Amino acid sequence: MWPARGDLTGDSALLRRALAVWARPGETVRVSATPGTASGGPAGPPQLLYAGTVDAARVVILYDGLRIARYAEPKEGTQGAALDFARVDGAGRAEAGAVVLGRADGNVRYLTAPWVKEADERDLMKPGAGAMDLTLTDGVTAPLASPVLRSGACTSWNVLQLTDGTRTRLLTDLGELVPARLTAGRPGSPGEASGAKALRTWEPFACSLGTVRSAGVRSVNAWGFNEQPLPDASGSAAWVCTRAETWRGGGARVLAQFHTPGGTYGAVAAKAENVPACGAREPQVLAGVLWKSKAGDWYLLAAGSRETASVRATGGVAGSSQTSLLTVPAERGARAELKGTLRDGRSIGGLR
Repeated sequence: MWPARGDLTGDSALLRRALAVWARPGETVRVSATPGTASGGPAGPPQLLYAGTVDAARVVILYDGLRIARYAEPKEGTQGAALDFARVDGAGRAEAGAVVLGRADGNVRYLTAPWVKEADERDLMKPGAGAMDLTLTDGVTAPLASPVLRSGACTSWNVLQLTDGTRTRLLTDLGELVPARLTAGRPGSPGEASGAKALRTWEPFACSLGTVRSAGVRSVNAWGFNEQPLPDASGSAAWVCTRAETWRGGGARVLAQFHTPGGTYGAVAAKAENVPACGAREPQVLAGVLWKSKAGDWYLLAAGSRETASVRATGGVAGSSQTSLLTVPAERGARAELKGTLRDGRSIGGLR
């Protein structure tokens, strides 16, 4: 149970305005809701989580058992009020660690859960840099850089690190009221993204989180499903699948990504939406990419998850392998269709 916090919890006029706007927002109120979230009045008497001053606004956070609602108005007057909604039904302790209070000047502030003992800021692209302490004042964090407010090239991806006494979790701002939880590991049993190995897994793929901004995302998992020796003996490439699950259940987004040694970023080899690949129910995945060696030679590189027994390419590139990996010389711009067979005999198609 979250207690009511903030310096304006006793401001009954502010709370009345917030409830009145939620029940019937006027034409001047800017209303937004995450995908699949209803924007109607509260289902029952809402619980007050926060009422206070945040930067240049008065903010009220309410919870009706299914949704978080944030009412914000300027400190001076009530013109330009905003009402934002996000689904949080079924949220467990892992996903209920923080709510966005406000964003300003490229930064975001969070209200953290009462069980949070420590908050830190961490750059997902610099796993060895450690975390920077964030001051917590009555559950409110000091401002930290929001990756979704940045313009220009993606050179960092700052996330919120929360410790509750038993676990340390990472949450990322994706432009909505509730930050998304980051995990790493095999679908169905992933771990928190805060461990050293998980941080290294996420490092080249942090910027790909921008592709699921404002999509109602609940959590994103990164799963290293295979490694592939490069044909020019320059090392092994990592195959990682990132899957963003949503609060509404549908609309999960899957990216099969490829990262070569020394590269700053991973490359998206294939993407799909509303497919079971890389999920708890059906974790298998197969993807391919055209890769150019330093000598200028082109290859089709394809990889399936470890349960893949064979891979076959047809179309613009032809070849087959009796393992989960396939390497075939190719022409630049060639297009191939991938098919695989799992160890249990089932077929799998290439993610596309």
